[in-house]
Amino acid sequence: MKKNKKVIFFLSLSLFIITAKAQYKTHAYVDPMIGSEGVGRVFIGPSCPYGMVKPSPDCTVHPNSGWLPMPKEVTGFSQVHVSGTGGGPKYGNISIMPFSGALDKMDQTSFRAEENVKLGYYETIFKENNIKTEITTAEKVSFYRITYPKNKSKALKIDPGFFLGEQPEPDGREAQQFVGSQIEIVSDTEVRGYTRIRGGWNNGRAYTVYFWAVFDQPIAKYVTCKDGKFYADKKAQFDSGKKTAALLSFGNEGKEELNVKIGISFLSELKAKNNIEVEIPHWDFNTVLISLKNKWEGLLSRIKLSPDTSDEYKKMFYTGLYHTMIMPVDRTGENPLWTNDEPYYDDFYTIWDTFRTSSPLITLIDSKRKVEIINAMLNIYKREGYLPEGRSGNDNGRTQGGSNAEVVLADAFVKKLKGIDYELALQAMLKDAAVPPGGNEEKEGRGGLTEYLRLGYVPYGIDRAGNRTIDYSYNDYNIAIVAKGLNKTGIYNQYIKQADSWQNLWREDYENNGVKGFIMPKDADGKWLDDIVFGESKIQKPTFKYTPVIIESPWYVCHWCVFFYEGNSWEYSLSIPHDVPELIRKSGGDKAFENRLNTLFDSKLYNVANEPSFLTPCLYHWIGKPYLSSDRISSIIKNNFNTSHAGLPGNDDSGAMSSWLAFHMMGLYPNAGQPYYLLNTPLIKETVIQLENGKSFKITTKKMSDKNKYIKTAFLNGKPYNKAWILHDDINNGGELILEMDSKPSAWGTIILPPAK
Repeated sequence: MKKNKKVIFFLSLSLFIITAKAQYKTHAYVDPMIGSEGVGRVFIGPSCPYGMVKPSPDCTVHPNSGWLPMPKEVTGFSQVHVSGTGGGPKYGNISIMPFSGALDKMDQTSFRAEENVKLGYYETIFKENNIKTEITTAEKVSFYRITYPKNKSKALKIDPGFFLGEQPEPDGREAQQFVGSQIEIVSDTEVRGYTRIRGGWNNGRAYTVYFWAVFDQPIAKYVTCKDGKFYADKKAQFDSGKKTAALLSFGNEGKEELNVKIGISFLSELKAKNNIEVEIPHWDFNTVLISLKNKWEGLLSRIKLSPDTSDEYKKMFYTGLYHTMIMPVDRTGENPLWTNDEPYYDDFYTIWDTFRTSSPLITLIDSKRKVEIINAMLNIYKREGYLPEGRSGNDNGRTQGGSNAEVVLADAFVKKLKGIDYELALQAMLKDAAVPPGGNEEKEGRGGLTEYLRLGYVPYGIDRAGNRTIDYSYNDYNIAIVAKGLNKTGIYNQYIKQADSWQNLWREDYENNGVKGFIMPKDADGKWLDDIVFGESKIQKPTFKYTPVIIESPWYVCHWCVFFYEGNSWEYSLSIPHDVPELIRKSGGDKAFENRLNTLFDSKLYNVANEPSFLTPCLYHWIGKPYLSSDRISSIIKNNFNTSHAGLPGNDDSGAMSSWLAFHMMGLYPNAGQPYYLLNTPLIKETVIQLENGKSFKITTKKMSDKNKYIKTAFLNGKPYNKAWILHDDINNGGELILEMDSKPSAWGTIILPPAK
């Protein structure tokens, strides 16, 4: 009998452990520090999903996301940031900084003794004064819990004049520039004001961030500041184009803990105050933190990984999902440009980066949100005339290649997202494709459009002629697909033909590294250009030889004036996502194309950090060798991604790098704008996607191990499945895909190739 009791006990304990593992909290595996160092540039502070307010430390004015690793000093904590961006900084608005001592200087820079970062929570203790700062946030309100040493004065700087990217010279390209600020001590527990800044990475027009700060202790003493001068008798400093600030003291008596709520608005100070009253009407820091974690848990838990997945893979995967849903930013109800009931989103950084993986991942796990984002894009088109490509600070800009909102709209159309006016979407797409932006080519629309329509390509001499031609070809394909679905036969016929325009820059006889055929520069007269003018001198015109391995920028010509943006012809010549079979034919057939891909990877010409190369490892699918795609993907992830602070190989760009990783860990990869996913060997033994329609889709592997890394056979809902790709509808309808693994490649996926144009 005792023996049976012991058995029952251990069985119960085992069941408990198994159940506990199965019910793990997904948000606990998010590490906001992954990709924070090196080139990732991710935002490390607390943020709600798509949250407008993103508070975190700013370590001088230079970093894009505000944060830099220790021992770099902390200048202050500001409330608005971006994540993963390259180029010039943006935001860093409404800075606060706790300190102790006299109210006699603006510089309160301190160094961190320690730092603790988790999802929804930031904490640091300063070396100089032992002040602890903790931060969490709601959608539009930051919450600070500041603990001062006993018997030390509790002081706080509020600085609306601070911002990231400030440079000494006026009108610096991609630098933010000060326009104005204002501050007022409203009562002994409230301060309000605003900052107005222009420029930044998108060279945007001025934007205004209003704030309302509330304290749980009364102000005992204050000084305000304007243009570097202090005033002990003025509660307000109005906007006269000079920087303003306030230094506050809460005395050294009473409790050591000071709680601060900072409401942010793009409309007014009173709206910022209302945001506090609506979102955080109390003073319970932990309640705000728990609410934030629950919001993330509700989203992240829509994809469950098998309980035996390693902690490292869980961290990589869930952090990837997390990064994907930090931006774009939901500013519905905070649009200062026009008034209506439509959703409003900002901080598209940029659709050129995000259309390939971030946008499809949001569609898969948060489709209702994706519909909101697309309707916001269409609302921007209705009010401003063009769809956004890059947008920040309520202003369009930058275009880096094509008008890639077309891909996002087509992706939603072919995946049958409801609640979108696709007639209006087609109208917006056609505006991009037919109407030159009239001098605003860097901000919106298609640069070189007149030449593209006349010649069938963008000629050399127009900025980014190579990748614009490639992108426009794909964008035209996106238009054709939507037009076909809406029974617009004439539009379909025109744009499906224009989708072949990339071929007009294909130089079939050009050879490099044993490979023939490349996208190469051609002038407006149809002449291939072997020699390119060096620089922009109007007197001397030295030339250099253009080859497929050259990256022109940034060492001798302007970064935006090159033939290929952030890449070379080896990379871009493989970036034809809508017409891979024709690309293979032009490369000399299957065997020659396989050699081309092998040369790219083996000669280290592939750049994992470059978005136009995101699809490239999967191109083996189109020659009937998906196992080679899986081999390349596995190697890329192993050598470039990990859970360290430098665990991303490139700028995360609003989750572009992170979502690429998350998709491949599941064994799926989208060809954005088209209704299918490519199938590869997953890194996870079992993944369950909980769909918003109430159904779920499970991807299960059998006998998978380091040795058994190839898909031998597959079954979809119990029936043999012989394609190395799967339709979005098949996933959305729910069910199970079982992948039986083996130690060597099989015939699976080699016959029915992915769709052609």
